[in-house]
Formats: sequence, structure tokens, C-alpha cells
Amino acid sequence: MTRALPLEDALMRMQRDLRRALAKDPREIRWGMVIDLARCIGCHACTLACVAENKLPPGVVYRVVLEEEVGHYPMVRQRFVPRPCVHCQNPPCTKVCPVNATYRDEQGVVRVNYLRCIGCRYCLVACPYAARTSDFGERYTNDTPEMPGKLFGRRAAFAGYEERPAAEYGRRWPDRNGGSPFGNARKCHFCLHRLKVGMLPACVTSCIGRATIFGDRTDPDSLIFEALGSPRLFRLKEELGTQPAVYYLK
Repeated sequence: MTRALPLEDALMRMQRDLRRALAKDPREIRWGMVIDLARCIGCHACTLACVAENKLPPGVVYRVVLEEEVGHYPMVRQRFVPRPCVHCQNPPCTKVCPVNATYRDEQGVVRVNYLRCIGCRYCLVACPYAARTSDFGERYTNDTPEMPGKLFGRRAAFAGYEERPAAEYGRRWPDRNGGSPFGNARKCHFCLHRLKVGMLPACVTSCIGRATIFGDRTDPDSLIFEALGSPRLFRLKEELGTQPAVYYLK
């Protein structure tokens, strides 16, 4: 049995947990996430890391960080609530998709098949967490003027970021010139393409407060398994019966 070393960085342990999970029968894995609200400082590093990792266009954000005030005057404080797709185990979004483009896989991750999605956005309406967004094909460089030379201008800016293909769902999605995921519903997918090669999701590795814990929920030796036993544990909108795989610590 592998035990954590004293004062070991949570990332090191989660990386070890990930390697152990990937050595299992894939059908036995149940990916999940725990977000410790007492550790989140609202730096939005997770949001930016997600945008860069998935080459998200303007208006498309997978990892929103909500802000709220808690307590009663004068004992009031600000709290930050990162809110990715919560990967419901009973997801309302899959039930309204007319072409079965969104579905929950055997490891508990709710996916979107971009090649099947018709962009009807029923799933955006059905999601009680507002965790889905639609890609309308906008680009950061739309208003960038053309300039001569190779270092400035629209073409240079486009090539530096937007032309690079995203790797979502283990495929290459090059220039969104009318093709997927342009026009599709999009959402957090736990960085499945990174998990596949033994890397933690971008939001996890970029969290400077170590507020985001990720791993296989069925592994009794993992950090996430320990977190799931905390008395501070809760899930968003538990009363709806959607059974999110993203948990929070008060």
C-alpha cells in the first residue's frame, strides 16, 4: 500500500494516484473532483489554464469562478466557487439531446461528440448548473488590424494561438473555419486528452492554493478518496438528484 510522505505536495500525490488509476481496468475507474473552498483564493489561474489548454474562443469558458459573500454583517467575507461541469451521474443534459451527441461514459465523464452535435443548445437549457456554453466561432483576432511583417498583425496573432489545434477528446481540432467545434455545445471534459497520457487536468496543476483535488473516486488510497470522507463535503443542488461527480468542501 502506498502512503503519502509528510508534507508531500498534493500534486505529487495526485500524480501518483493517477498512475495507479491508469494501471487499472478502465471500466473500474470513476473520475471525480473535490474543490476545497477554504483553499480557493479566487486567482482564476484555473480558468486561464483551461482556456489555454483547450484553445477556447471568446465567450467560451469551461471553468467559471463565481464570487459570493457569506456570513452576516459585520462578520462577512468573500468566497470563491470554481464551477466546471459537475459531470452528473444522472445528467439532465443527455436526456434532451435529440441526436445523442452528449453522453456519460463508463468512467463517469459527461462528453460531447462534436461530430454528432447539431448545435440546438437544448443541453444548455437543461443543465441546472449553467455549465455548458456554445461556440459561435468568434476569434480574439477578429478586430486585430492587418500589419506588414511577420511579428505583428492579424495573421501573426492568429498563428500564435488560434490556429493551433485543440486536443479535446483525443482528436486534433485545427482552425475552426466552419468545422467542429464551431457551432457546437462545449463544456469541461476533465481534460480527458491529458489523462490519457498520464497528466492531471490543467485546472488541477495550475491551482496555486491546491484547492482542486482530482482522481479515481474508487481508489481507497487516493487523496480524493480521503477528501470524500470529510465532514465538510457537499454537492451543488443536491436536491435535484443529478448526483454530480464534482464535490465541494465548505
